[in-house]
Amino acid sequence: VQGSTDIFEDIPHNHRFAGMTSEVIPVGDDHIHFFQMDTDFTLVHLHEVGGFTGLSIPVGNGRHIHAASGISTLNRGHVHDYVFATLIDDPLRM
Repeated sequence: VQGSTDIFEDIPHNHRFAGMTSEVIPVGDDHIHFFQMDTDFTLVHLHEVGGFTGLSIPVGNGRHIHAASGISTLNRGHVHDYVFATLIDDPLRM
């Protein structure tokens, strides 16, 4: 935010987040998921991320992942872009 005196604008940083998606939301012959979570608490602030994943992306052996991207909530005068892929269900199972 131009003209702000918030020191956080001038401090390069990032955030991490982890969570779970919703149950399947059918879309035609495929599906998506809803997600909503907070980032970790960094430099005395955090952000919320949320939205819907894209459709399923097959990764072999009958498994799939989903991609998602968006913009976090505004906090301390800034937002963060995010891009991620979900993990496969039960990733340790062969």
